[in-house]
Amino acid sequence: MKDERVKQDPTKTSSFENRAVDATDAESDAAASAADAGDVIDEDATGSTGEHMIVGEEAGLVTSALQHELAEQKEKYVRLYAEFENFRRRAVKDRQDAEHRGMGNLLRGLLESLDDLARVAHMTPAKSDTATVLEGVALVERKLLKSLAGHGLEVVDPKGHPFDPALHEAISTAPAASKEEDHLVAQVFQVGYVFNGTLLRPARVVVTQWNG
Repeated sequence: MKDERVKQDPTKTSSFENRAVDATDAESDAAASAADAGDVIDEDATGSTGEHMIVGEEAGLVTSALQHELAEQKEKYVRLYAEFENFRRRAVKDRQDAEHRGMGNLLRGLLESLDDLARVAHMTPAKSDTATVLEGVALVERKLLKSLAGHGLEVVDPKGHPFDPALHEAISTAPAASKEEDHLVAQVFQVGYVFNGTLLRPARVVVTQWNG
């Protein structure tokens, strides 16, 4: 039985009451902690989303700048390609025009020789002697060679000169009368031609050879 004479201290609580108070306080503390944690999570989520938005905007700006630069470079390439094609066509045309002018100048120099050759070719056999025909042919040859020489053509006729393998082609040999005549051109079967320093055809010659 409970002794009614013993009075309880109003400032003290029983163990059961203490447990109830402790549970209530614990629930309040847990709720406060959850709220604090939620605030932290919300703040972190908001900050992360903001950062992602900033990064996305920066990436978009970079992409736009790169696309703009690519378009400019493409435009420059197209313009340069068009200019190069125009330059190439002009260069080809200029070269063709120069070749045509050169051929025209060459042919103009041959016209008189062609006229002389036509006159010789159309001589009346009954009224022309051999000497006249030969004289006409020789005249045509001289005028023709003179005209071609004016355009840079040189005749290679090396009879009596030392053999030069860069300009001559030896087709046979002949004995030399002395050692001093060794490797000289004794006979020219076919003259050669050089055009502006370039060998067009070597002279075909007979070369002397000293065997003593």
